[in-house]
Amino acid sequence: MKTFELTGTVRADLGKKASKADRVSESVPCVLYGVGDNVHFTATASDLRKLIYSPDVFVVNLDVDGKKCKSIMKALQFHPVTDKVLHIDFLQITETKPIVVELPVKLQGLAEGVKAGGKLSLEMRKLKVKGLYTLIPEFISIDVTSLGLGKTIQVAKVAVENLELLNAKNAVVAQVKLTRAARGAAATAGKK
Repeated sequence: MKTFELTGTVRADLGKKASKADRVSESVPCVLYGVGDNVHFTATASDLRKLIYSPDVFVVNLDVDGKKCKSIMKALQFHPVTDKVLHIDFLQITETKPIVVELPVKLQGLAEGVKAGGKLSLEMRKLKVKGLYTLIPEFISIDVTSLGLGKTIQVAKVAVENLELLNAKNAVVAQVKLTRAARGAAATAGKK
């Protein structure tokens, strides 16, 4: 997994009024959960931009007033109208305790069904996995070269070494859909 450096300052005041004042000063209220007491801190919105608006999953090297730890971003809250970041939850991670994250899915190869006139469709852009953070890759790669026309790849067929997939086993990850042209070609070939 990629790493991200983030510095923050401990919040002196908690509550709705203090959080609103932090947001006005372009800071985002954050909480670090995990080992020990929860740590309430703020980070500047500009520092968080590359962490939030990215499809990648990061291990965040957090530095809150000199105390350093490794964490992942667990939850994110946006304003319903302005889409400004309101709040972020971080989870402290260790090398011995497994974590649950959503990893992006990337399809590799040219599917047989696409050669026959179908259209490849990625149905699940992310898969939820559980494992030690040191063993988690940046993305899940799925080979689709043998995927035929009208066929699907389900979560049960996807295997990632050292990780447990938590999505429903019968959920469709990718499929080759029949297009109108492929249906028409199949119909005319069937009449001959």
